[in-house]
Amino acid sequence: MANIKNMTEGKPGKLIFHFALSLMIGNVFQQLYTFADTMIVGRCLGVDALAALGATEWVTFMMFGCVQGITQGFSISISRMFGNKDMQGLKQRIAHSVYLSVMLTIVLTVAGLLACRPLLLLLNTPEDIIGYSVTYLGILYGGVAVSVFYNLLAAILRAVGDSKTPLKAVTIASGCNIVLDVLFVVIFKWGIEGAAWATVLAQLFSALYCLKVLCGEDTLKPDKGSYHLDYVCMKEMITMGLPMGVQNIITAIGGVIVQSVINGFGILFIAGFTAANKLYGLLEIAASSYGYAVASYTGQNMGAGLLNRIRRGLRESCILGVVTAYMMSAIMVFLGKPILRCFVAGDEGLITQMVTIGYEFLIILAVFFPLLYILYIIRSCIQGMGNTLLPMVSSMVQLLMRVSCALLLTKIIGRQGVFWGEIFAWIGADLLLFVTYLNMMKRKGTR
Repeated sequence: MANIKNMTEGKPGKLIFHFALSLMIGNVFQQLYTFADTMIVGRCLGVDALAALGATEWVTFMMFGCVQGITQGFSISISRMFGNKDMQGLKQRIAHSVYLSVMLTIVLTVAGLLACRPLLLLLNTPEDIIGYSVTYLGILYGGVAVSVFYNLLAAILRAVGDSKTPLKAVTIASGCNIVLDVLFVVIFKWGIEGAAWATVLAQLFSALYCLKVLCGEDTLKPDKGSYHLDYVCMKEMITMGLPMGVQNIITAIGGVIVQSVINGFGILFIAGFTAANKLYGLLEIAASSYGYAVASYTGQNMGAGLLNRIRRGLRESCILGVVTAYMMSAIMVFLGKPILRCFVAGDEGLITQMVTIGYEFLIILAVFFPLLYILYIIRSCIQGMGNTLLPMVSSMVQLLMRVSCALLLTKIIGRQGVFWGEIFAWIGADLLLFVTYLNMMKRKGTR
C-alpha cells in the first residue's frame, strides 16, 4: 500500500509534479533503450539499417499506441473507483480489464502479422531497406502480448497513484535492453533481428516486475466475484478504452501517410528525420508524463466530485508544462547537432547531410514545444473527466494537419512542409481541446 497515492488531498501542482517525476525518469529509461536500439543499429549496421528503423516508426506506433491508449482508457475507470473509495468496483474493473486485454492481444497479433509487409509496401518503403523493416516489425508484432501485458499492469498501478513501480520496471527493462542489444547485435551478429528481440524481452522483464508488485497488493487483487462477467461494466470500460486506442491509431495513420512522403525524399532524409525523432521522443517524455499524472489526478478527483480541484490542477500543470517545454527546447538548440551525430558512423559527408536535415527539424520543434506540452495536459484532463471521444476527435484534427502539410505544403516549400505539419497539428488540437474543456466545465457548473 506504500506506493498507492490518494490525489484528492494536498497541493495539486506538487502532487502532479511528484507523480509525473517518477514517470519521467521511467520514460527516460524507456527512451534510452530505444536510443540504444537506434544507435547500435545505426553504428553497427549502417545508414540503411537506421533508415529501416525509421521506416517502421509510425507503423510500430500504430500498433503499440493502440495498446497504450486502450489500457490507459481502462485505467481511467479504475482511478474513478479508487477516488470514490469503491474497492469492489475497483477489483471488478481490474478483472474485466484482463478479459478485454486478452481479446485485444489476439486481434492485434493476427492483424499485425498479416498487415506487416503490405503496410510497408503501401508506404513506398525503399527496396534497399524493406527487408530489414519487415524483419524488425514482424518480431515486434509477434510480441504484442508482452506489450499488452506490461501496459495494462502499469496503467492499473498508475490509476491508484503508484508511479514508482512502473519507474522501477522500466529501469530494469532499460538495463536489460541495452545489455541484450550489445549481446545480440554486436557479439552474436544477429543484425536487426537482435535489436527487435532485445526490445521484446526487455519489456517482458518490466511486465513481470509489475505483476509481482500488483500480486502483493491485496486491495488490488480481484476476488472470484470480480471475474463474473458484467456486461454493463464491460461496456463502460470499452467506452473509455476504445476511443483512446483509436485516437492513437488516428495519430499513427497521419504519421504513416507522412512517412510515405518522407520515404520519397530518399534514405538520407529518412535517416536524418529518424534520428531527430528519437531526440524529439526523448524530450517529449515530460509531456506524456504530465499527461498520465493529470489523467490519474483528474480521474480520482472526478470520482470524489471535486471539480474546482480539477480546474486548479490543470492550471498548475500547464505552468509546469510550459516551463519544462522551454528547458527541452534549449537541449534541442544547443545539443541537437552533437546528439544527432551519435546515431551513425562512416562517411563524413553523408553524416553531415543527415545531421543538417535532423537539426533543421529540431529548430522548428524547439520554438513551438510548449504547445505540445499543453496538448498532452488538457487532453489528459478531459479524458480523466470521462470524455474520451473529443480527445479522439482532436487526433483527427492532428491527422488532417499533418497530412495536409505533407501532401500540399511540401509542394510549395519542399521538405520543410513535413516539419511544419507537426506544429500545425499541435495548434489545431490545442484549440479544439481548450474549447472542449471550457464547455465541459461550464456544463458541470464550475468557472
